[in-house]
Amino acid sequence: MKMNITGKNIEITSAIRAHIEEKFKKLEKWQVDIIGCNASFQEEPNKNKKFEAVLNVPKGQLVASAVNADLYTAINEVEQKLERQLNKLRHKPEARRASHAEVPAEPEQPVIEEEEVY
Repeated sequence: MKMNITGKNIEITSAIRAHIEEKFKKLEKWQVDIIGCNASFQEEPNKNKKFEAVLNVPKGQLVASAVNADLYTAINEVEQKLERQLNKLRHKPEARRASHAEVPAEPEQPVIEEEEVY
């Protein structure tokens, strides 16, 4: 998976880069083809850190962002959000098959006609 990590108003240290790469390696367990990842973080004027990640997958993009005073907590929140989205994407075809499965028709009860005796 190709990763682009950018920072605005904040320096990208090797520890931050390693933490991001470690978290995003966990996303590969969902067995969804991840083409690439763009991760960006910035420090906002109120000293909060905003972390945003965009995963490119064959069916589109998955986007998640989080704002927190601690950058590592924001990274963890984004990873959890992306994990939920990948889980949903992975199991969506199974859910469709289950909801559109044919309901077995009830066997018809044989109609017994009684002869009327006069």
